[in-house]
Amino acid sequence: MKRLLQCLLCLALSVTPLAAKQKKTATGGLPPIIDRELLFGNPEIAAPQISPNGQYVSFLKPWKDTRNIYVKRVDEPFSAARLLTTETKRPILGYFWTWDSKAILYVKDHDGDENYNVYAVDPSAKPAPGAGAPASRDLTGLKGVRVALYELPKTDPDVVYIGINDRDKAWHDLYKLKISTGEKTLLHKNTDRITGWSFDLQGNLRMAERSAANGDTEILRVDGDKLSRIYSCNVFEECGIVRFRKDGKEAYLRTNKGALDLSALELLDPQSGKTEMVESDPLKRVDFSGAIFSEATDQLAITQYQDDRLRRYFRDKGIEADFNWLRKKFPGEEVGRVSWTKDEQMWLVLVNSDTEPGEIYLLNRKDHKLTHQFKFREKLPRQALAPMKVVSYKSSDGMEIPAYLTLPKGVPGKNLPAIIFPHGGPWGRDVWGFNPYAQFFANRGYAVLSMNFRGSAGYGKKFIDAGNLEWGRKMQDDVTWGAKYLVAQGIADPKRIGIFGGSYGGYATLAGVAFTPDAYAAAVDLFGPANLITLLDSIPPYWEPIRQMFYKRMGDPNTPEGRKLLVERSPLTSAKDIKTPLMIAQGANDPRVNHAESEQIVVALRDRGFPVEYLLIPDEGHGFARPVNNMASIMATEAFFAKYLRGRYQEGGTPEVVARLKEVTVDPKTVVLAKKLDPASVGAPKPAVDLQEGTYKYKASLSSGGQEMALDLSTTIKEENGMWKTTGVVQGPMGTISDTATLEKGTLLLRTQHIEQGPAVISLAFTDNKATGTMTMSGQEKPISADLGGPLFADAAGSEFVIAALPLAEGYTTSFRNFDIRRQKEKLMQLKVVGVESVTVPAGTFDAFKVELTSADGGTDKRTLWIAKDSRKPVKESAVLAEMGGAVLTEELVP
Repeated sequence: MKRLLQCLLCLALSVTPLAAKQKKTATGGLPPIIDRELLFGNPEIAAPQISPNGQYVSFLKPWKDTRNIYVKRVDEPFSAARLLTTETKRPILGYFWTWDSKAILYVKDHDGDENYNVYAVDPSAKPAPGAGAPASRDLTGLKGVRVALYELPKTDPDVVYIGINDRDKAWHDLYKLKISTGEKTLLHKNTDRITGWSFDLQGNLRMAERSAANGDTEILRVDGDKLSRIYSCNVFEECGIVRFRKDGKEAYLRTNKGALDLSALELLDPQSGKTEMVESDPLKRVDFSGAIFSEATDQLAITQYQDDRLRRYFRDKGIEADFNWLRKKFPGEEVGRVSWTKDEQMWLVLVNSDTEPGEIYLLNRKDHKLTHQFKFREKLPRQALAPMKVVSYKSSDGMEIPAYLTLPKGVPGKNLPAIIFPHGGPWGRDVWGFNPYAQFFANRGYAVLSMNFRGSAGYGKKFIDAGNLEWGRKMQDDVTWGAKYLVAQGIADPKRIGIFGGSYGGYATLAGVAFTPDAYAAAVDLFGPANLITLLDSIPPYWEPIRQMFYKRMGDPNTPEGRKLLVERSPLTSAKDIKTPLMIAQGANDPRVNHAESEQIVVALRDRGFPVEYLLIPDEGHGFARPVNNMASIMATEAFFAKYLRGRYQEGGTPEVVARLKEVTVDPKTVVLAKKLDPASVGAPKPAVDLQEGTYKYKASLSSGGQEMALDLSTTIKEENGMWKTTGVVQGPMGTISDTATLEKGTLLLRTQHIEQGPAVISLAFTDNKATGTMTMSGQEKPISADLGGPLFADAAGSEFVIAALPLAEGYTTSFRNFDIRRQKEKLMQLKVVGVESVTVPAGTFDAFKVELTSADGGTDKRTLWIAKDSRKPVKESAVLAEMGGAVLTEELVP
């Protein structure tokens, strides 16, 4: 399993041919401008691996501008490599070999929906006539499901152990998947909040990890169907199984439980739960960061510590000797293994540094024959790259903050424009090495500072815990004091300091200009959350195991004091104080960053006359996956900083990027904020007619990433016990979902709702403006209780028929209240009849009212209904599902 994870993580990038115009001459001693395509463009070659049997080398390379898998025999030139996959929409990000070298497995989702399936391709197969590559097999073939990979046992190379969350989105059931046939065997139904499974080296299931309801992690011994807790750590600690020892009697454990500050490597006895220390950082500086095992001997070979730079300690003398030999060959460079054969006689060796993206060599250990394979980003001019320096500084309270500083090459490091570049996460860290953003900005003439603020991982429990409840407070001070450090050292011109970041780094950017409005001269926020309440509300179901960790480290929105803190530390709350020139770029389908809230910040600057630019990318979520979108945001960022910080910039770009930037750029003058609804003013609209009994059937499809899933829908309305009973049924590949509701006659207000999907059952009652009931999932029943603030309307089964009963006419508008079951809170909706259209569906052609429904809070979900004017039947619906990455659900009435 560890080799599998290493393979997935060793993705390196190179470049496509130049297409953009460059400034040809250096200015002020700086090297020539490096084309941004060389740093961020599509890779020429990436992610090399050698097959376990040593016969093949595989890698990623663009095919039709999209990264795909290629393979060649070890002794063949790269020009002889054969195409194995033909993805054209989204790049393949990772892949791995089976132990018998008979197949390459890879995962992919659809348009960033984060629902992954597992695919297999035979590296020795030839393509069918007319095909560009041999056919890949979808081994899991699931829709709307996220497959997790757990283990590839060496003892049974035709098997992979996987998790599937089709039964419960929050928890994965354990399956044994046979690679040759795709046969799946259920091994364990996960009704125990299991987050991971551990197998010994013979492929036997031995232990599991559970996330307790309070956020603690529990390690369990598996005895058939019986699970016994043998070890645990609290929400502020970490503990996890690394790998079993060869004899299977003990397992290696990474932990910082109890008195330990720095994470260490220990041995855990599954029978007694007793532990024994193996190793912690000999220098007592950083956490234990990784163990590498010999696949030839199954013994612990290397331990690693990510300090200012990576440190290794060797336990296998043969591997140590070869590393030392390689270090002598490449003095001053970092040397590492990215892939090796099952017998470990052949290695793919990576040689890299802060100014070297990487070179790959093939090492035959028997005769120390070292053969150069390729360079990552071969066209990137190494002589123009700038070194990265390890630095540190004190924050507002005296805490020492480790950081990395990159100064532009060829000019004195004094009085420079500067970019403060906080990392995302925030519970990750920056490391020393080649960083394309640092090189990009340094090449444009900026000093670049990346810091590991408190709350960053890797520096011990005290350091990460120092960030608890400090978003926008001490964590932000650590960023701000980095800018002060550059000024104090004479490196930065205090009037030309900018801040830039994505995700949490985007939050730090917004917080920087909102809470310290005089600190920066320009800022660029990439998909950073402006509202921390919205961020926590958006936690997806498969993040459920770490929800409590978010609450305890950020603030609990379910408590008055926690909610107050989150509101106070949300940049949106202080948008009126922002005066720094600001650029915001984000995806329209981002479930964690509400673009309506970003637009409030845009308008706050625009209306007060401060510079602001805005990119809204319609086919992206949280992050920019499509290369053309990512490059457009980089191009805009470069020009923005050049304008306000007076750094250099590259003129133009590829025609595709230039056109895309124009498409996604929003003129701030055109941004119109939806009028915020006062919940107290929202009641229930009065229907013009009542419902009618009947059954209505619809053909439907769910489209995502160029693929469609067919569905059959039906709605039945009948009178029962003086109420309307509406029943909606959805049938598709995922099984059957039923939703039954009772509505008051005349008012059509929702009174009860009952939903069933497999073992998941939700039962709700709505009285006195409150929602009460239960949600049963994974065998556990949870109570539901929420204040609604008013009655519910046009919610649950038959909602489109309730809307059809309103006094619809062109220009008609109204608002009403729904209930968001997952977040357990009210959701205000706005309705508008935007016109009349002729619509053709399987049931016929109809003159229909076109009705648009949107969230009053500016959420990206949207429904469009077509209601027949004469019969008032809903004949068509199109809905954008933001929480499914912008997937589109379409329904059409059938006879």
